[in-house]
Amino acid sequence: MTNSLSPLAGSLPALSPSPADTSAATTYTDLNGLAALKKDPTSPQARSAVAEQVEALFLQMMLKSMRDASMGDELDGNEMGMYQDMFDKQVALTISQHQDLGIGAILRRQLSDKTAPAAPKTASGGTAAGSVSTTTQVLAQTPAEFVNQVMPAIRRAAAALGVNPLGLLAQAALETGWGQRMPRTADGSSSLNMFGIKAGEEWTGARATADTVEFSNGVATPRRTAFRAYGSIEESVADFASLLKNSPRYRDALAAGGDTQAYIERLGKSGYATDPEYANKLNQILDGGVLRAATLRTAAL
Repeated sequence: MTNSLSPLAGSLPALSPSPADTSAATTYTDLNGLAALKKDPTSPQARSAVAEQVEALFLQMMLKSMRDASMGDELDGNEMGMYQDMFDKQVALTISQHQDLGIGAILRRQLSDKTAPAAPKTASGGTAAGSVSTTTQVLAQTPAEFVNQVMPAIRRAAAALGVNPLGLLAQAALETGWGQRMPRTADGSSSLNMFGIKAGEEWTGARATADTVEFSNGVATPRRTAFRAYGSIEESVADFASLLKNSPRYRDALAAGGDTQAYIERLGKSGYATDPEYANKLNQILDGGVLRAATLRTAAL
C-alpha cells in the first residue's frame, strides 16, 4: 500500500480559485455557514454556504460509494480508513465550492424563496407590485385558508368527474404545499397551477417555470420545468378536470368513483407524476391531521 491517502487524489480536476467568502466553510468540520444562516437567514452568503455544505455531503456519499465498490476489502486498519474518510469529506467540500453541479443552485433558490420577506399589502388586500418579482407569492397562509379558497371549485370538478373531492383536495395540497408554493410567471405573478400540470408543446396559454425533481427508473434528476399558468383558481381546477376526463390514461382512476383510496392508488399507477411515492404522499395528506383540521375549520366558518 502506498502512502497516498486516496487513489482519487491524482485524478482530481484543477480547481480555479474563488473569491474569499467569510461565510463559506474552508474545511468539512467548519459549520460557519449554518451558524451564519441562523444569525441572518436573509443573507445570500449564508444561504450559499449552507447549499455548498449540503452539496458536499452528497458528493462525499458518492465518493464513499465509489471507493467501497472499487476497493472492496483492500483497506487495512481503522486509521487508514479514518484518513480516507477525512480526505473524501474535504475533497467533496472543495469541489462543491468550485464546480456547479446543479444541486447547490437549486438549494440556494429554495432557501431564497423560504427566507424572502413578505410583500407589503395594499388597502384592497392585494400584493403591492413594487417587489412582486422577488417575493414569494402565496395563495393562503394556513391550510384552513387554502381549503376555504379551493374547495368550491374542487367540489364542482369532483361532481363533474364523479369522484370524491377529498382526493382532488389532497392533490392540490401536495402540488402547491397548501398554497405556499406555485411556479411563477416571468413577471413574478403566481401561476395558480393547483395540480402541477406541465406546459407541453400543445399548451398555447401563459407559462411559468420552476425547479423540479423528475424521476426516471427510480433516479431523481433536477430540472427546470415549464408549467401552465392560469388567471384564476377556477380556471386551473377546470383545466385539471378536463385533462382527467379527456385522457384514457386516467380512465381507471375516475372509475373509482367515491372511493378516494382507489382513486389515489390508480392515479399513482397512471403516470400522472414521475415520483414513485406520489400515491403514498397523497395518502399521508389524506390520512393526516392537517387536512382533517383544515376541513373541519372550514366547515365551521
